[in-house]
Amino acid sequence: MQNGLFLSQRLIGREAEIQRLCQILVEDGDCLLVGAPGIGRRSLIRAAAEQMGVRVIEIDCFRSTSATRFLRLLADSVTDVFANPTELRLLQTWLQPYPIVLEQQVPSRSRLTWHLPLEDEWMLFQTLLDLPQFMADALNCRVVILFLNFPHIRSWDRSGQWESHLRQAIQQQSRVSYTLVASVVEAWAESSDLHIIALAPLEPEIMEAWIVPAMATEGFQFTPEALKLFLEIVQGHIGDAISLAHRIWLDGQIRAAASRDWSQVKAKAEPAWIEAHHVHRSVIALIEDLATTFESLILLLPPSQVRVLESLALDPTDRPQAREYIQKHQLTRGGSLQGALASLEQKGLLYGQSGGYRVALPFLAFWLRKRLS
Repeated sequence: MQNGLFLSQRLIGREAEIQRLCQILVEDGDCLLVGAPGIGRRSLIRAAAEQMGVRVIEIDCFRSTSATRFLRLLADSVTDVFANPTELRLLQTWLQPYPIVLEQQVPSRSRLTWHLPLEDEWMLFQTLLDLPQFMADALNCRVVILFLNFPHIRSWDRSGQWESHLRQAIQQQSRVSYTLVASVVEAWAESSDLHIIALAPLEPEIMEAWIVPAMATEGFQFTPEALKLFLEIVQGHIGDAISLAHRIWLDGQIRAAASRDWSQVKAKAEPAWIEAHHVHRSVIALIEDLATTFESLILLLPPSQVRVLESLALDPTDRPQAREYIQKHQLTRGGSLQGALASLEQKGLLYGQSGGYRVALPFLAFWLRKRLS
């Protein structure tokens, strides 16, 4: 089994969401997709786009550290999507009145280039944002512009001018649908015409219905205790579940080969049992690999948010504002605590009140508990 087999299962339990997203695209609607990182937001969009035959222009706002960088990502995504000779000729035709050049920079890849002063970047932004609409009309196709980590645009768009123009374009353009991906629903989105789809963690029954036959196909079977531990660790988070499943499978292959049972496992004559300690050992190995990433993440958070995150990982509660909980973990009272909770939710690290204030990334929660114990 390759990791790709697990990756192909990212949409388990999301049938209703994918049908709703397809209907939104049919109706030329725009969408805000919210959920924790790794929960399957991008996979859902790509699956719906493939099912509907829609082109996807993808921009990760987390990588756009400036207006210049944002424009570069947008332009590169356009030429990645419209890359065949006929489409490139259309691009060249449309670009004639503008100070933008389509260059062949490397074999089989074209790139939009420009030489403009910084004060003209706003004009360039408006121009590039109109380009997908032209291509959709000319090719009689539909286009989705996907903005991942949309709120990160504010890290450089301090005045909100670019975000405001994007919101206007969302309302105006036909044939082009906008899908924004974020961790939470903000107030402006609730009062807009955006369709909102929220991806919650999957129920244990859905996860079990996926992982048991997936492992059985390759000759491995969970003991009841191991399956229970697996489900407790991943907490319905499909991204972490896929990573852990692959590590368990890989470790199981190594054990089978070492014990001379590999021929039986490979032939699937008898299942190789996955015990609870195998699951625990695999997740420990994964956490060790991720430790540097988690350490870096913690260093970027204010101490007050780190304290709240550690407390909820070590001692989960759906009432972190309770006086007893604040005293027990020496948290700051009042607005500071509420601000820390809201900020962690905005970053996708914590579920809010509706999610019981649970740490949104299961591996991060596991690492914090191990680190604090």
